[in-house]
Amino acid sequence: MPPSRRAVLAGAGLLPLSLSRFGTPAVAAEPAALLRRPIPSTGETLPVIGIGTSRRYEVEPTAEAIAPLREAVQRFVALGGSVIDTAPSYGTAEDVLGLILAPDGIPGQGSLREKVFLCSKVGTPGREAGAAEIARSFKRLNTGMIDLIAVHNLIDPSANLATLRELKAQKKIRYVGVTVWRDSQFGDLEALMKRETLDVIQVNYALDDRRAAERILPLAAERGMAVMVNVPFGRDRLFKAVQGRALPAWTAEFDCATWPQFFLKYVLGHAAVTCPIPGMAKAAYVEDNLGAARGRLPDAAQRTRMEAFVDAL
Repeated sequence: MPPSRRAVLAGAGLLPLSLSRFGTPAVAAEPAALLRRPIPSTGETLPVIGIGTSRRYEVEPTAEAIAPLREAVQRFVALGGSVIDTAPSYGTAEDVLGLILAPDGIPGQGSLREKVFLCSKVGTPGREAGAAEIARSFKRLNTGMIDLIAVHNLIDPSANLATLRELKAQKKIRYVGVTVWRDSQFGDLEALMKRETLDVIQVNYALDDRRAAERILPLAAERGMAVMVNVPFGRDRLFKAVQGRALPAWTAEFDCATWPQFFLKYVLGHAAVTCPIPGMAKAAYVEDNLGAARGRLPDAAQRTRMEAFVDAL
């Protein structure tokens, strides 16, 4: 069984510095603003780290189960984050997120919804069935507008993109995209990117899973498509690989303080990447991951060194 993120960080002496020994927030200076990158089709900029809700937000929609997730989202927004990605196929995640973003999400401060760039997906074939799934997402998310809806795993893209473009024309969504999560889908994704106009693609890309950089990321830059990156930690493969190892001293050259920041800064070091979306179910992980969105990013030579380091493990 792969080690937990906390085990890796604790073993390396790299738990977030913002926590005291008892896990409560320590007094710290106000953090720097997050780096931002544009969506090429409009120029709108987004903070370069978002939250993915697969698995970690698939909990019972009860106050007790949602409490740590609400805390994570509140901290994320307070630190300048905005992009949150979900999908109908992620169990209860849409329902849970809808409760967190509801008007009473932060007592006395109104709704979190207006501060979040909300993303979901459609993954059902057929015009009618796909439209029905999208309608359920609006209801579950408790919102009248979703910033981005993408065709999940390239499922019936012709039918679903037609529906999404109608919703965009009606101003019920703002952006249209498609997603994949494994290398074997890259051929179909590349063909679709060449024939369709898309605002955003979502693709798997990580320090130990670099094939997207060969053709997909350059094509996205050429076609003016934003790139969201799923599984930037390689589904915990990277944490397992570095368990018990100290962070190399040379990572300070690009303002890296922890292994999660090391993995995320590598992904962000590719100029075509707009926003990786790691899962973040705890406020401490939010604070740590958002550290990757501050300071310097690795240059080409440093990224090559990072690749060699991980490949040698």
